[in-house]
Amino acid sequence: MSEGDRRGGNIFGEIRRMARTSGAVGGIAARVAGERYLGIKTDKHAHAEDLKAVLGGLKGPMMKVAQLLSTIPDALPEEYARELSQLQSNAPAMGWPFVRRRMSTELGPDWQTRFRRFGQEAAAAASLGQVHRATTQAGQDVACKLQYPDMPTVVEADLRQLRLAMGIYARMDSSIQTGDVYDELAERLREELDYEREAAQMRLYGIMLENEPGIQVPTAVPELTTKRLLTMSWLNGRSIQSRIEEDPTQEERDAYARVLFRAWYVPFYRYGVIHGDPHLGNYQVRPEDRGLNLLDFGTIRVFKPSFVSAVVRLYRAVRDGDDDAAAHAFEAWGFRNLSRETMDVLMKWARFLHEPVLDDRVRPISESNDPMFGRKVAEEVHAGLKKTGGVKPPREFVLMDRATVGLGSVFLRLKARQNWHRLFEELIDGYDEDALAARQDKAIRRAGVPQDSV
Repeated sequence: MSEGDRRGGNIFGEIRRMARTSGAVGGIAARVAGERYLGIKTDKHAHAEDLKAVLGGLKGPMMKVAQLLSTIPDALPEEYARELSQLQSNAPAMGWPFVRRRMSTELGPDWQTRFRRFGQEAAAAASLGQVHRATTQAGQDVACKLQYPDMPTVVEADLRQLRLAMGIYARMDSSIQTGDVYDELAERLREELDYEREAAQMRLYGIMLENEPGIQVPTAVPELTTKRLLTMSWLNGRSIQSRIEEDPTQEERDAYARVLFRAWYVPFYRYGVIHGDPHLGNYQVRPEDRGLNLLDFGTIRVFKPSFVSAVVRLYRAVRDGDDDAAAHAFEAWGFRNLSRETMDVLMKWARFLHEPVLDDRVRPISESNDPMFGRKVAEEVHAGLKKTGGVKPPREFVLMDRATVGLGSVFLRLKARQNWHRLFEELIDGYDEDALAARQDKAIRRAGVPQDSV
């Protein structure tokens, strides 16, 4: 049998296996694979709409992963990425009888005696559960985030479908090897199921941002927290989208942008920690003092200090036009045997991401009038990497890219104007890897974050 025949047999076997797989992801991947290998013309846009409809009906985990993937160039086909980026959580709320049973499981049959008041209706939806407003017997207003039932099983089922979809696309067309991307997303999502872990990560953020004016972080209530129930102080604030719709002044928009910038990047450049999920639902604004409430600490990434040092080195290399220093930064991250052609392509992406912080003047985060400009740059990078043989990015890049792209999107919606260069230079002024390592270790121990995070 020839190599071509063997390859064709493998492809047909893969397509038959996918066709037998239940769920929209496997079916859509099979149809797209059929177009790629068998010449069967299909409507990718329609498939993407189908995928969005199915994933949007799930109770959060796959929807969150899909949102993450939509920001990673070349992790999924462009049609899928565009549709998945529009997903919002629409999980049906648990009714009061169900909530009572779930709370009894977490705090015992007398759980209601632990509260003066407990709202029967959900006050908000979270990615893996729902939030109820309550008042403790001590009189503290709290938010109780209660996980949906059997979420570990749901997460594992969704991750199996995700691995299938990413694996098929990687064989079809991708120039970026996404095995580590999947591993990173899977690990972070499994961690997010543990609300006691999230409580520790919330304490960590309270420590890292305690001297940052304008930023509030909730405080966990340990005696009312379990692995599936997180009780925390209630913070009063408004959704940023509703405030934007009221057309605030440019001064107010810029104030929110400054606080947001520091809320995400002080932890990273001072402690090597990043909040990996900067979508609009994870913070609130306070118009009265132009401050910010930072919420949802399930998707947190702790980086080795050496990784942060390489981020700083790459910025300085791009700023100074030093390609040799940039190559050393990529090597420090784990890129190996990069050809000059591949380096040139990676530098195109690096210059695009760093462009706002290279410009020493007040400006919007993007000055392009083309809303698809970023996608066009990503397509050029994709084509260049494909031509040079592709790359395998370090798994740490997943949440770094998510934060960069996600925050950029928020700054665009705000129509904020800042001297991003000076904001950034202030953060890294006097950067020292040993000092970061010491701060990181002290803060993590003080917060009680599991050591496997590091």
